[in-house]
Amino acid sequence: MSSSLFSKIKLRDLELDNRIVVSPMCQYSAVDGVMGDWHLMHLGNLSLSGPGLVIVEATGVESRGRITLGCVGLHNDKQESSQKRVIEFCRQYGQSKIGIQLAHAGRKASTSPPWQGGKPVEPGAGAWETIAPSAIAFAEGWHIPQEMSLEDLEVVKKAFVDSTKRAERIGYDLIEIHAAHGYLLSAFLSPLANQRQDQYGGSLENRIRFPLEVFEAVRNAWPLEKPLGYRISASDWDDGGWTLDDSIVLAKELKQRGCDFVDCS
Repeated sequence: MSSSLFSKIKLRDLELDNRIVVSPMCQYSAVDGVMGDWHLMHLGNLSLSGPGLVIVEATGVESRGRITLGCVGLHNDKQESSQKRVIEFCRQYGQSKIGIQLAHAGRKASTSPPWQGGKPVEPGAGAWETIAPSAIAFAEGWHIPQEMSLEDLEVVKKAFVDSTKRAERIGYDLIEIHAAHGYLLSAFLSPLANQRQDQYGGSLENRIRFPLEVFEAVRNAWPLEKPLGYRISASDWDDGGWTLDDSIVLAKELKQRGCDFVDCS
C-alpha cells in the first residue's frame, strides 16, 4: 500500500525523499550567534533520523533581530563559518536536505530564554533597543520599540539579502522567511501592531508591502533553482487583527513573486 507521507516531493530542483519536515526549533544555545557542539549534535542527529527536510532554527539576520542572547545569527563571518561546519557534518552523515529559517524578532527581541521566563531583558542586564513598524509594546510590561524609519526598512531588507548570500555559500538547500508569531514581518502584517501613517501602514495593501519587498529581495538573491518559502500566522485570533482572508491575499501575492510554499502557523 503506497503512502503519500513517504513518497518523494519536488520543489523547484530540490527533491525530498519523503514529506516529513522537521520544523525550526529555537535552541537558545548559541554564543554571539555562533553555533557550537550542541547544534552539531542536535542537527546532526535529526539529519540522520530520516526526515526529508530539516530546517535550522530561526536565525537572526542582524544582531538586534535576535529573540535572545542565545539565538543563532547569520550576519558575520564567524557565524557563517560555524554553520558551515555543522551543515557539512549533516551532509556527511545524514540523508536529509537542510534548510534555514531567516528571521528578525522585531519588538519581541531582547528577551530571556524560556527557562529564565522568556520576559524582556532588563536595562543594564544586556538589553538592546528593539524596532517595529510602530512604537507599540508587544504586551504590558514590555519595552517600547523604536518605530522604523524608511532608512531602517532598507537596512533590514539588506540584512535579509546578506544572510541569504551567506546561506548560499554555506550550501543550504532551502530558505524559509519567518513572518509569523508577532516577530518583525508579522508585526507589519497585523493592524494590531502596525499603525503607521505612511505607505507601509493602514490598508492591507500597505501592510503587506514591506514583507513582500523582503521576499522579493531574498528571491532575487537566492538561486532560481532553490525553493523559497514563507511562514505566517494565519490568524491573529482577534476581530481587529490579521485574518484568514488576509492570509489568502498574501499567499496569492507571494505565489506571483515566486514563493514555493507557505508554512501556516
